Amino acid sequence: MGQVSSAAGGRELKSSTGRSSRPSPPRSSAGALQARRKFLRFFRKGFADQKYVDWERGYKAEAHERWQEVLNKEAYAALLRAGKFSEIAGHAARIESRTNLLFSFEKMALRDAVKPPDGARLFAEGLYDYLYGPGDPDTKFAAWRDVVARLPRRQTRVLTWPVLTVFPFIAEPERHIFLKPNVTRTAAKHYGFDFQYRSRPEWATYKSLLDFAETVRADTKDLNPRDMIDLQSFIWVQGSDEYEE
Repeated sequence: MGQVSSAAGGRELKSSTGRSSRPSPPRSSAGALQARRKFLRFFRKGFADQKYVDWERGYKAEAHERWQEVLNKEAYAALLRAGKFSEIAGHAARIESRTNLLFSFEKMALRDAVKPPDGARLFAEGLYDYLYGPGDPDTKFAAWRDVVARLPRRQTRVLTWPVLTVFPFIAEPERHIFLKPNVTRTAAKHYGFDFQYRSRPEWATYKSLLDFAETVRADTKDLNPRDMIDLQSFIWVQGSDEYEE
């Protein structure tokens, strides 16, 4: 396969004969090429396809935009200084509730966890530190995981991979990705990526997912993935029953 032209990105290229042709995909593994073909069967124009925006990207991007309106770094810090921990937790829960990223039992566990004042404060301060505070990614990840593990629990446990990763993903999809374990493991298997999954949240697993996402980014670079929303959506298509062929 030829190298990707700098003119790639959803636009058709003119061949030497003057006829239009699609951009050539990067050199990739067999699993990656199969995954690419599957994605393009559902969304012919790739990440620029309107059906893709309607089905996958749109509601995630809208959640991010809403987060940036009410819980950007400056607004979040002002709410913390004012001691409005429940307001922060309420904003976060409402933004997430407009997506289908968490299962209903996870949404309920989270609402119960941040309802008590102590739970709201723990959540609000811990999430701010993870998103906007200083420190190495692995150290901050471990601290955030420990915060979620300490949140009050009524019935269902709060510490799951989806709960742990959903708010960073919504807040900063340029850096953070969302993990649905079963779907991601299936996608990685089909892709041929050695995903280092552990059920107990730890940095090594999250770093492995980030590496998986960067592999997908390289393999789909001619389709111009914008951020982790596109990369997570591509992975979702590979592993979800919703996209069985």
